Amino acid sequence: MNQTEKLIWTAENELTEYSTEARKIEKLRRQFSFVVPYPQQKAIRDQIEAEMPKNPIAKVVEDNRQTVALPFWGIGGLGLLFGISSQQPLDFIATAIGFYAAYQIQKWGWNLEARRLVIKTFDAIEASVQAERSKTATDQ
Repeated sequence: MNQTEKLIWTAENELTEYSTEARKIEKLRRQFSFVVPYPQQKAIRDQIEAEMPKNPIAKVVEDNRQTVALPFWGIGGLGLLFGISSQQPLDFIATAIGFYAAYQIQKWGWNLEARRLVIKTFDAIEASVQAERSKTATDQ
């Protein structure tokens, strides 16, 4: 697992906590500042942003992953219901496909949201460094 994947994994773990985005960024700022030296942060940020999909479907999945996955959960549930009630084993194929698709969509959206959080965190670090530099420049 390289450093970029570790940062994304850390952001995914932070997403599990119920707090505001600003609080999540503040907690990640401290962790990222210790893990990644400041000169490397821009390169990692640019790499993550370059890997982010630019299509509108990815943006919708990132913002509303549960809503996008909901029809697939329904397909899986209906396949399970019809497979059991009408004793047709072929309906279980719809169950497997629906549940798999729903899980993968939610997993993809979770990863996209974590990547976006990493980018926002690096932007916040950069903004604080620039503010500190401008403050020291005006003090002199």
